[in-house]
Amino acid sequence: MKVFTVVGNRPQFVKAVVLSAALREAGVDEVVLHTGQHWFHVLSQVFFDQLGLPEPRYRLDLHTPDPSVMQPAIAERILAEEPDLVLVYGDTNSTFAGACAATDASVPLAHVEAGLRSGDLEMPEERNRIEIDRLAWLLFCPDDRSRTTLEEEGVLGRIYVVGDVMADANRLFGPIARARFPVPHEPRSYVVATIHREANVEQPRLGRIVEGLNALDELVLFPVHPRTRARITEERLVLGGHIRVLEPLGYLELAALASQARVIVTDSGGLQKEAYWYGVPCVTVRPSTEWVDTVAVGANVLVDADPRAIAAAVASASMPANRPVLYGDGHASERIAQVLVATIPGR
Repeated sequence: MKVFTVVGNRPQFVKAVVLSAALREAGVDEVVLHTGQHWFHVLSQVFFDQLGLPEPRYRLDLHTPDPSVMQPAIAERILAEEPDLVLVYGDTNSTFAGACAATDASVPLAHVEAGLRSGDLEMPEERNRIEIDRLAWLLFCPDDRSRTTLEEEGVLGRIYVVGDVMADANRLFGPIARARFPVPHEPRSYVVATIHREANVEQPRLGRIVEGLNALDELVLFPVHPRTRARITEERLVLGGHIRVLEPLGYLELAALASQARVIVTDSGGLQKEAYWYGVPCVTVRPSTEWVDTVAVGANVLVDADPRAIAAAVASASMPANRPVLYGDGHASERIAQVLVATIPGR
C-alpha cells in the first residue's frame, strides 16, 4: 500500500512526524511532498532535522501560499507515483491544493483533522476545511463534535473519530523539549506571544494587538514570524521594553518555552490546543476558533484584536479547576494507520 502525503507548513510537519512513524510501523509505503508554503529553515527544515520526519521525495520549493500554483505541480507528482491514497492535514492552502490535486488525479483522499468548524466564513481556513471535507473519502476527526458536524453537512466520505495527532506529538515530544531546551526564566514567570495569521499582520489589527501586548505589565517572550516582523518594521510599530523579541523557534524550543509560560497569547490554532494540554491558559487574538471546546471549558479566551480585552484577559487568565480530556488520548496516529491498512489493502 502506498500513501502520498502532502505537507507545506509548520503544523503539518509536526503532525506528519507522528503519523509517518505509525505508517512505517504498519508497513505502509509513504511518499512525502513538501509544497514549500513554509520555506524558512526554522519553519520547515528544522522539523526534518529535529524530529526525524522522513525527507520528502518531492520538494516543490514554490514559496507561495497560492493553491492554484501548487495544485498542478502536486497533481503531476501524484500521477507519477500512482498511490493508493493521498493524505492531507488540517486547513492550509497546501492542504486545499493537495485535496484538489488528488481529485484531479482520481486518487482517494484522506483528511486528518476533519470536521472542525469555527463558523467564520471570512477565514480562508474555514472555507478550506469545508471544501476539503467535501472531497475526502476518509475523514479522521479529533472528537465527536467534529463527526456530528460532518454528519449534519451530509459529507459522502467515511468518518472516523480517532483523536488529534497533535496530542500524540505533545505526549511524545513535550518531555523531550523541556529536557533538551531549558528555559532561562522561572516557570510561570512570563507570557509567550505568537502572531502570524494574515489578517492579524495587517493594519489596523496588528497595531491594536501590539497595543494590547504593550499594556501588559510582565515579561513577554515574542518569537516573531518573518511576515510579522516585516509588517512591524514597515508600520514602524514600537514594542514595549518588557517585550523580548526572539527569532522564530523550532517546534521543540517553542514547546519548551510555551509549556512553562504563565499565559499564551496567540492566533495559532495548534498552540491553542497545546496550551490546554500543557495546562497553560490561552488568550486567542481572533474573533473565532475551530477549537471551541477549549473556550467552553474556560481555558481559552477569545479577545479578537481589542487591546483592553487582551490586557484584561492576560491579567485574569487561569486554567479551570477540572480539566476534561479533549481531543483524544495521544494515540490517534496508530488508529489512523490501522484504518488505512484495513480499508485499502496493498496491491
